[in-house]
Amino acid sequence: MRGHAMRAAVTLGAAAALAAPLGAASATTPSPEPDRHRTGGPVLADCQGRGEVRPGEYLLACGDGNSRLDSLRWARWDADAAVGRGVNLVNDCDPYCAAGTFRSYPVTVRLEAPVADGRNPGEPRYTRISVTYTDGRPDGAPRVVSYPLPG
Repeated sequence: MRGHAMRAAVTLGAAAALAAPLGAASATTPSPEPDRHRTGGPVLADCQGRGEVRPGEYLLACGDGNSRLDSLRWARWDADAAVGRGVNLVNDCDPYCAAGTFRSYPVTVRLEAPVADGRNPGEPRYTRISVTYTDGRPDGAPRVVSYPLPG
């Protein structure tokens, strides 16, 4: 009988300890997060085709993940173009990609040529991205690299 009382006390104590923070959390209003998936203006399509506005990161190499943009800060985002700064993290694939090291290169990013998206009317998508290396760049890479984006 004593074991049941002890287990009941421990269970009630644990439940009370969990309920206190939950009650306090539900009483506060969460701060709003930026709406990165809104419609009505140009978006940048990610690898799954979802449109994002002012993303903080972006995967350039959808197939293998060996190049991505990170720490993006956007100075401009409008109906014609978007311009931001960040870093391009590129796998050097030395001695091979699975054992390679990601190197960081500061970049300026420009998105251009938005077109209407037939799947989501009213949500144009940028169709071209240009990455300009501002301080160093991967071996063999030109200073400016442009890629088509799905439109």
